[in-house]
Amino acid sequence: MKKIIIGITTLGAMSFTSNQLYYSTQLVYAMNNIEDMKEWIIQDVANNKIDSEYAESYFETLDETQSFIQDFYNKQCK
Repeated sequence: MKKIIIGITTLGAMSFTSNQLYYSTQLVYAMNNIEDMKEWIIQDVANNKIDSEYAESYFETLDETQSFIQDFYNKQCK
């Protein structure tokens, strides 16, 4: 009976750890994508492809999204 309980506990812990690793990896990719998008916006403004007012709005949305991701990471992955 003890072996079954230990086995189930171990599998549960491994599953939880792999989920945390998956979430944190995905969140890192999401943060990198946001940084890439910010760079593209800066280049588009410099090349007069978009207006600076649009760029500011895009930055606000990306910053807010980045905060959501960071908050999720801090609460779920640490």
